[in-house]
Amino acid sequence: MSHRGSRVLKVASLARVEGEGALHLRVDGDVVREARLSIYEPPRFFEAFLRGRAYTEPPDITARVCGICPVAYQMSACAAIEDACGVTVDRPLRELRRLLYCGEWIESHALHIHLLHAPDFFGCAGAVDLARTQRAAVERGLRLKQAGNAVLDLLGGRAVHPVNVRIGGFYRTPAPFELRPLAERLRRAADDARETVRWAAGFDFPDASVDADFLALAAPGTYAVEGGTPTALRPDGARTAFPVRAFLDHVREEQVPHSTALHARLDGRRHLTGPLARFAISGHALSPTALEAAREAGLATPGQDSVCRNPYRSVLVRAVEVVYAVEEALRIIDAYEPPPRPYVPVPPAEGTGHGATEAPRGLLYHRYRLDGEGTVTDVRLVPPTAQNQGAIEDDLRRAAQSALAGQALSDDGLTHLCERVIRNHDPCISCSAHFLDLTIDRTRHQGRGPCPTARTS
Repeated sequence: MSHRGSRVLKVASLARVEGEGALHLRVDGDVVREARLSIYEPPRFFEAFLRGRAYTEPPDITARVCGICPVAYQMSACAAIEDACGVTVDRPLRELRRLLYCGEWIESHALHIHLLHAPDFFGCAGAVDLARTQRAAVERGLRLKQAGNAVLDLLGGRAVHPVNVRIGGFYRTPAPFELRPLAERLRRAADDARETVRWAAGFDFPDASVDADFLALAAPGTYAVEGGTPTALRPDGARTAFPVRAFLDHVREEQVPHSTALHARLDGRRHLTGPLARFAISGHALSPTALEAAREAGLATPGQDSVCRNPYRSVLVRAVEVVYAVEEALRIIDAYEPPPRPYVPVPPAEGTGHGATEAPRGLLYHRYRLDGEGTVTDVRLVPPTAQNQGAIEDDLRRAAQSALAGQALSDDGLTHLCERVIRNHDPCISCSAHFLDLTIDRTRHQGRGPCPTARTS
């Protein structure tokens, strides 16, 4: 709408992301001066109410942070507490943890690719609308998600907020005969995963580039999932790494006025975690099948001269990661022999422990301090979306600026563009309602003041 030469755009809701947020764009003439992605949900205080708890409790409690990726929180919590107690988990149990994590990658990526992100590439309002013309693809996505859920159900005890994970391992490990039906299901899922890559490769990807450092875990000889060394890749190709225990020395969080979520920066610079970062840093360590799928889809093998920085193509990288996760799950199942015990004893010890894993949306860091009796005295949780917010805001600003340059973009067109930019990163704002307030302040160079701000709840 127009008002005194200015224009105010309001968006009542943003679907197909997790959580509640508001976007505020300040436009001066044709120049986008500021883009703020405001998260206005009340703080959930997980760090506060973990203090005073027994050291055995965080894996179960932190799983409730997210209903889509609870395994990420459980694995990061276990890694940090075991680090504080000086305990190393046996390799067979680590492999089972990796298998469980693969299940989460499969179900989370399948959900995002087919139901949340793909409708943008077909001009559809949502998955129901998409199913009218892409029914086979939507059904394929649901099958993949069910396969991932089946992994979580068997190893975790249930698909949402698994209950079979504990520090040191599991309460119960499966017998080989229990894994055989799961393997058959995953073999069928492998075909669906490769077809998903071929399907996503046909999307029309707008030109864009993330101007931020990449940050992901790296592990020798493998694609990092359940652990590794934090590794940064700058746009100029410079690569640095630091130990997990030094994470908070490099990734600093700060409160910003417009959000209840903290913003994080890597050594003072904007950074991005997630599939693009993982693929750029460790893509060479993918399985041959996943690498072949990536090449066929137009994603070159990562190297210093070949880094995919287009956020729209993150959906394609996620599809390649599903191929890898399914294949990796089958590898672990085929080599499985029941461990002699379901968990390694973890006696309480005074100390500070650090853990980091690769959630579907990016690097997730946990730190716990324990007293001699194993009581939690201090906690820090740094989720991927908090780290990614600065890069998302910059993407929004640059995308809106490019779209407005030399053309009159309708309110609906600008709204749809901003929604697409946000969904590229699959932000996990929370697991509750899905709303976005979008307010654009436009100021024309006509001697008039800025347009009044409007906000819709």
